[in-house]
Amino acid sequence: MNLYLIRHTTPLFEAGTCYGQTDIDVANSFDDECRTLRQKIADISFDAVFSSPLQRCGKLAIAMQLGEVQFDARIQELNFGDWEMQNWDAIPREEFEVWSHNYAQLAPPNGETFTELHIRSTAFIRDLQQQYMGKNIAAFSHGGVIRAMLAEVLNMPLKGLFRFTVDYASITLLDFNGQVPNVRFINR
Repeated sequence: MNLYLIRHTTPLFEAGTCYGQTDIDVANSFDDECRTLRQKIADISFDAVFSSPLQRCGKLAIAMQLGEVQFDARIQELNFGDWEMQNWDAIPREEFEVWSHNYAQLAPPNGETFTELHIRSTAFIRDLQQQYMGKNIAAFSHGGVIRAMLAEVLNMPLKGLFRFTVDYASITLLDFNGQVPNVRFINR
């Protein structure tokens, strides 16, 4: 199975805002970003298309016209709870520092831990592996989810995942066809 993880395009938000599972719209650059993405995957035929139910992913999945879109809540972004739509600088420093040093095990107030995100995103992968071996799958998702899936495939601890850059409208390919999963970043 080739799992193409496609991060949503630039969202419409004020820079420096924590937005996680808040259902925000796409920025005015959406059409241009779609054109660039189409060029990157023009030669690929997809057997199934999945998307986070958040509109910044769903709009992209539909606009790309790769096939019928199946929405799956397991590939939504991290729930930042009470921090959603707050400026990162407005979050109490002490609270943020404690969380940032152990985000795998600690949740923002009324949010979820990165471990919980990892569990739901890897359950998504396992279900796909059972149904779509040897197939090409597109999954429109978020930076945190893509990092969690990378941790699973690369057998990495969750701490330190933010060393990976996952740009808006980027594609990360998880290739499960060999003995060991392979990762590629598609930038052509």
